[in-house]
Amino acid sequence: MNRRMIIMTAILIATLGAGSAWAAVGCELNDPDRDIAKLFPESTGYTSQVNQLSQKGGFSGMIELKLKLGDELDPVYEAPDVPHTTYIVLKGTQVIGYAFGVNQKGQYGGMQIILATDANGVIRNWYYQRISRTDADKFRSDTFRKQFIGLSLADFYTRDLASQLNPPSQEGYNDFKATIRGMRKDLIYFDTFILGRAYDKYIPK
Repeated sequence: MNRRMIIMTAILIATLGAGSAWAAVGCELNDPDRDIAKLFPESTGYTSQVNQLSQKGGFSGMIELKLKLGDELDPVYEAPDVPHTTYIVLKGTQVIGYAFGVNQKGQYGGMQIILATDANGVIRNWYYQRISRTDADKFRSDTFRKQFIGLSLADFYTRDLASQLNPPSQEGYNDFKATIRGMRKDLIYFDTFILGRAYDKYIPK
């Protein structure tokens, strides 16, 4: 391990250790049977699996997440032992897509962002399972949400989405950026746990 990695590991240990007294809580679908059927009307069933970064390299995995996210990690929402549930959606025996969620710190409280992707990780639908705003209807509107349909982790790596997409309102700009961050994080976890880092080739050198 080189000097830079040692320093970053020490910083992460100190930062994340502050949140060790908190319970590591993941983001699961409220009602998987109902939600999967709504997200994937053509599905015939699903399975699920739970992963943690602590099982994927421990603190080296946290360093990787920090670098790919391009931001500091939250000691509660982004601790290494937070469980991440992925729902593997089937049509017969064929995998037709995935659903997975993430907790993201918002301006007025925690968000829960649920993504539904095709088998290659391209967003086909998404919604807020939780968002704390008086104007939450603007964030949940089809006009806002449809801007993210068709995006993949490659777009989050290579494009400045905060400047290219339209926020629901100027008053909600902070939660607009938090939404983009949460989606990026959700897709990074998914790429790490399920797709075998297939999108690493899109990370700018």
